[in-house]
Amino acid sequence: MSRIALKAVAGRAAPLAAVLALAHPAIAATAHPQEQEPFDLLIVGGRVLDGTGNPWFRADVGVRDGRIVAVGVLAGAPATRTIEATGRYVAPGFIDIHSHADDGGRDPGGATIRTDSLHRKSAPNVVSQGVTTIVVNQDGRSPWPIADQRALLESQGVGPNVMLLAGHGTIRRLVMGDDFRRPATEAEVRQMQALMRQAMDEGAAGVSAGLEYAPGRWSTTDEVAAVAAELAPYDGVYISHQRSEGPDPMWFWPSQDEPGPPTLQDAVMETIEIGRRTGIRVVASHIKAKGAHFWGSSASAIQLIQRARDEGVRVWADQYPYATSGSDGNTVLIPRWALRDPEAASPREARPPGEMFRSAMAQPGNEEKIRRDVAHEIRRRGGAERVVIMDYPDDSLVGKSLAEVAASRGATPVQTAIDLQMEGDPERRGGGRMRGFSMSEADVEMYAAQPWVATASDGGIADPSDGPVHPRFYGTFPRKIRQYALTAGALSLEAAVRSQSSLPALIMGLADRGTIRNGAWADIVVFDLETIADRATVFEPHQHAAGIDHVLVNGELVVENGYILHALPGTVIAPQRTRGPAKSDASG
Repeated sequence: MSRIALKAVAGRAAPLAAVLALAHPAIAATAHPQEQEPFDLLIVGGRVLDGTGNPWFRADVGVRDGRIVAVGVLAGAPATRTIEATGRYVAPGFIDIHSHADDGGRDPGGATIRTDSLHRKSAPNVVSQGVTTIVVNQDGRSPWPIADQRALLESQGVGPNVMLLAGHGTIRRLVMGDDFRRPATEAEVRQMQALMRQAMDEGAAGVSAGLEYAPGRWSTTDEVAAVAAELAPYDGVYISHQRSEGPDPMWFWPSQDEPGPPTLQDAVMETIEIGRRTGIRVVASHIKAKGAHFWGSSASAIQLIQRARDEGVRVWADQYPYATSGSDGNTVLIPRWALRDPEAASPREARPPGEMFRSAMAQPGNEEKIRRDVAHEIRRRGGAERVVIMDYPDDSLVGKSLAEVAASRGATPVQTAIDLQMEGDPERRGGGRMRGFSMSEADVEMYAAQPWVATASDGGIADPSDGPVHPRFYGTFPRKIRQYALTAGALSLEAAVRSQSSLPALIMGLADRGTIRNGAWADIVVFDLETIADRATVFEPHQHAAGIDHVLVNGELVVENGYILHALPGTVIAPQRTRGPAKSDASG
C-alpha cells in the first residue's frame, strides 16, 4: 500500500484490522475479537504463506466448523484450542496430484488406502509431509466402478482428503478385454466414452492415462482424445503418464523393437494435442528427462509446453523432486525377455530368473542381443557411475556403483551386469537390487523452476514392513522446499509452497482449498523453515520428514507437535454434479 493510501485510512480512524485487510487481500480480521463466537482452533503468531506465491505476512488464523473463518490480528480471541506458531510458517495443506495411495493395480488392504488398517488409511507417511489432499487412481488404473471405491473410502474413513480419477486403461480393458494390443474400433471408443461419463457421474474428477503401460500403450491419440473429450461438460482433468520419459519408452529393447519409438518430446506433444482438441485441463505427469544421453532435454519439453500455454492450451505438468526413479528402486539391467519363462502358465509357476537367464544366454544368437540391450539399459538408467547396488548376496558390493565394481574386476559394465545376474541370487531378476539415478539434477531444477509445474510424489502408502520404497514416499514436499528452494535456489520459498498448494488446487478445480483465506477449508500445515527437510534416503527410506509441526485436515489435527495422530478427518472430494453420500465435499 502506498504512503498516501495508508494516511487516508488512518485519517478515517480505521482499526488496525482494516489497515491489514487493505494491505493484504487474504486478511480479514475483526476489530473486537473478544465479541466473536469462539474459534474451534486459533493459530497465532505465524508467518502466513497464503499459497498464491505472495510473500509471507504476519497473521493469526481462526478455524471454525472445518473452515478458515478469520485471518488477521486475532490475539485474545476466544478459542477452544490455540496453537502457538511464532517463528513458524503457516501454509495451505499440500495437495499431491499424483498419488498411488490407491489404484486399480492393488486389491483392498495391503499398501492401499482402501483398508481396515488404521495405520494405513490414516496415511502417516503422507500427512507427515504436510499433505492434506491426494489424487489417486493414476497411470490409467482405477478400481471399478468408481462409485464402489468412493463408497468404501467414505464408510471406512481416511486421513487426508481423496480425489478419484477413472483409469483409461481400466476402461479400455472393460471394453476390449484381453484383445487390447491394437487400436480400438469406433464402436469400442463409443463404449469407452459411455463408461467415462459413468465414472464422472459417480464422482471422478477426471481420467488418468498410462500410455507407457499395457493396455494404454496400444491406444491411439484419437482414442485417448475422444475419451478425454467426455470430461469437457464436467470440467474434468486429464492426467497422463505419457508414452515416453526419455529418448524411448521403458518397454523398448533395441534387439526386439523397431527403431523410432516415441520420445519425451513426442509424448509431450501428444498431451498438448489432447488438450488442444478437447479444451480440457491436461497434465504431463512426473515429467523428467530420463537417460544419461538425454540430459538437458528438459529445455525442449519446457519450450513445447510454454508455447502451447501461450497459445491458450490448458496444459500443466507435475514432478517429484528427485533424480532417481522407480518405486522400489529395483533397477534391472538384464532385458525382461531374457528372464521370462515362456512355458509358465502364471508367474507363480515360472522358473527362477537366474535359470532362465542362463538358458537365454546359451541359445545361439542371444548373447549379442542381450549385451546390446544391457548397454542400452545402463545408459537409460544414468550410466554405470549412477547405477548403485542396493542389495546383493555379496555385502561388499552394496553401496558401490556398477562402474566401481566393473573397474575392480577389470571388466566392462555390460559384462559386470551379466556377472551380477549369474553370480547373484537366482530368484531375483538382476541377481540383486540396484537403483539407477537416471535424471540430471539440472533437468530436475529446470522443471522445478517453471510456474506451471506442480509438486507430486508418485508415491503411495508405506510402512517399514513393506520393504524398499522410493524416498519420495516420505519426503517429496519438504524436499521441494529444502533442496530446490532453500539450497539450490531453483525457485523461491513462496513459489515452492504455491507449487504444492494453490497450483494443484487450480489444476484440480478446487475452489476452496490450496490457499489460506476466509471461507477455505482448513487444510493447513505449520512448519519450521529452519528444520524442514526430507530425511528418507535410498538406503533408509522409511523416515518421516523433519520440521512439520502441525497438519490440519478439514480443521482437525492429523499431526500435532510433530506426532502423527492417525486421525481420519478426510473426505472424498467430488464435484457438485455427483450423486452419492452427503459426506462428499462439494468444493470442486
